[in-house]
Amino acid sequence: MDIAKCLALIDLLCAREFPARHGRTEHGESGPGYHIAALGTSGGFEEGDGAEREETEAQYEADRDGLGERLTQRWGPPQEFSLYSVLERSLDGAEAARPWSVLSGHVPDVQLWQPSESERWVALGISRWDKELPCRLLAVVTDVDPP
Repeated sequence: MDIAKCLALIDLLCAREFPARHGRTEHGESGPGYHIAALGTSGGFEEGDGAEREETEAQYEADRDGLGERLTQRWGPPQEFSLYSVLERSLDGAEAARPWSVLSGHVPDVQLWQPSESERWVALGISRWDKELPCRLLAVVTDVDPP
């Protein structure tokens, strides 16, 4: 992972307007009030690739933490925010706003900053979908407060 490129993409997303509709972008997806970008994506996993998946997840955690150190230098320490309660409430029929509702199904937690010069939030998380699907390191920029 190239930290400089990831920081440049986060800066781009922080400056970019949010679209009026949900849709795919060159970096991931965006919608009213949010951008989600994949900073890295692993290949898929076959049954029995448990050790490989664990190594990949560990590498993505290290990449997230390295990038998080750079964001901490800019904006101070992050909040550690679990999305489990968002998922649990959505399974019970409650609605949560995007991007949190979308993320809660495959990102267990995020590191979360709110830059002082902005009303936007910046989050880093690791998508851990199903054991056969790829892992993804995600950056999220949103003006939607975390639930």
